[in-house]
Amino acid sequence: MLNNKQQYAQITAIGGYLPTNKRTNADLELLSDTSDEWIMKRTGIKERRILEEGLATSDMAVEAIKEMCSSYQKDMKDIDVILIATSSPDMPMPATANIVCDKLNLTRVWAFDMNAACSGFLYALDMGAALIETGRYKNVVVVGADKISTYVDSKDRSTNILFGDGAGVVWLEPTQEGGIQDALLVSDGKGIEYLNIKGGGTLYPSDAEDWNPNHRYLQQDGKVVFKHAVNAMSSTCQTLLDRNNLTVDDVTWLVAHQANKRIIDAVGKELGIEEEKALNNITYSGNTIAATIPLCIWDFKHQIKKGDLLLLTAFGAGFSWGASLLKWNI
Repeated sequence: MLNNKQQYAQITAIGGYLPTNKRTNADLELLSDTSDEWIMKRTGIKERRILEEGLATSDMAVEAIKEMCSSYQKDMKDIDVILIATSSPDMPMPATANIVCDKLNLTRVWAFDMNAACSGFLYALDMGAALIETGRYKNVVVVGADKISTYVDSKDRSTNILFGDGAGVVWLEPTQEGGIQDALLVSDGKGIEYLNIKGGGTLYPSDAEDWNPNHRYLQQDGKVVFKHAVNAMSSTCQTLLDRNNLTVDDVTWLVAHQANKRIIDAVGKELGIEEEKALNNITYSGNTIAATIPLCIWDFKHQIKKGDLLLLTAFGAGFSWGASLLKWNI
């Protein structure tokens, strides 16, 4: 039976996983024409984690879920839904979420994937919240996970300096106050040529006679992406605040997609949010695509207090972008 009162989704647990293998700026100096000083000045990244060969995105998602359940005494048997945001699935089919269920021995769970690139976690979080709000589901697990290193040319300094692997996860449950307050998610499709991985799909199959080896790698026009990311995230955040009759003074923490420290700083400046309120962990994890926001919150979970208002925002391939407002309940 559905509850007649309005239900919201609240985060009741959070977890994360980062591979042990590190790719430092010193390592990259041996692979391409770059330097630690150059990388730090342009990105704020010192090192990124790289998942070992033979392991896949599902393995990181499994470890993140296990860590969350252990830390918050959650029983996996209570899970109704697992939703995985990823741009690097284990395989084209089945969904990585199905593979995760198998590895966790979960046999009666609604499990599916969502691909919205770096905006994936916010898209999936809002989908998970909507499932809770229907009253039909009580325990929804939302994962952001990417083994993006598979698609990065280690010799391309425009991308090898940015991206790393990781997984972050949250557990959603119903509440009648607090929780996820509102979200605004957008996509326009106008950025396809500026940020993509062309190869491996039906348009550029890997067995095509005119196959271009570069199609297997992530490609981006950094200047174009930077400009659009700052404008899109800052304007969407402001719109979300306005329609909820809030100002930046009401926001306790800004958690922006960890793409580049300069982008995070620029979004904070556009919004007028103090630098110390903009959380970032990019220095030692890099851009983990769909995992950046949950991993950032996970890293700062002891600093974030119950009742704090978090403003989340992301921007990714597509272009896709968005923002979400949530009141922390842990």
